[in-house]
Amino acid sequence: MPHLSRRALLLTGALSLVVAPLHAAPMRRIVSVGGAVTEILYRLGMESEIVGVDSTSQFPTEALKTKANIGYVRALGAEGILSLSPTLVLAGEGAGPPDTLLLIEQAGIPIIRVNDMPSPEGIADRIRDIANALGAQERGAVLRDEVDRAFADLAHLRTRVPAPLRVLFVLSLQNGRPLVGGSGTTADAMLALAGATNAASTLSGWKPLSDEGIIAAAPEAIVMMTHGPGGPAGDPFALPSFAATPAAAGRRLVVMDGLYLLGFGPRTPSAARDLMMALYPGLLGTAQKP
Repeated sequence: MPHLSRRALLLTGALSLVVAPLHAAPMRRIVSVGGAVTEILYRLGMESEIVGVDSTSQFPTEALKTKANIGYVRALGAEGILSLSPTLVLAGEGAGPPDTLLLIEQAGIPIIRVNDMPSPEGIADRIRDIANALGAQERGAVLRDEVDRAFADLAHLRTRVPAPLRVLFVLSLQNGRPLVGGSGTTADAMLALAGATNAASTLSGWKPLSDEGIIAAAPEAIVMMTHGPGGPAGDPFALPSFAATPAAAGRRLVVMDGLYLLGFGPRTPSAARDLMMALYPGLLGTAQKP
């Protein structure tokens, strides 16, 4: 065995102290369940630690292209998630089924549930909770401040709305019968942020609406998703019930990306602003006047 100088021995010992902690603290392997959860993780710079995402994690687009797809947020399978050897699962409150999550916890994988509240306060809480769970409090605070400022700007712009429109949010059109967003839905919350009145506020949750109900709601504008549960957005005004509404008279139909509208992540202030501009085309010019 070659003789080592005292200096070499000291250097070898120092290197061992540097290398040892790297082996003692392996990188996290995160499974992200929920579009807003994934979006927040990317905004916090944690994308390299994500190993799997659910099918609603469509923004940024690279998430589903570069990470394992674990399936739909409400129809998860334990086997697919466990096969990724995760060290942590971050999941929205609506994720499930419960049996799947229980199996994952029984396998020793911690699950942190993230609130799904569709409001500015809910988004701020999501950012804070995820950042705290990952030890990224400073980055979380920066992101929260950015989103809070965007919501404040949105609130100021909302004061310029002359008279709120009655808007019907149509999730899907199946067999000519619409499924609409009533009170307590993400659609209801988004319409309020955009300075509109929900024409289906007498309903609770997502409900089908009859022809008579559509006419009685008298919406002045219709909002639909580019691609809803029933497929691509169709032309509601081709249906007699919608043709009899004030929205049809003005051909007021707004079609936008569903996750962008209803995801309630960091992009929500921008989504609400875009919806507001589509509903009130002259508003921005008004807001720019002294």
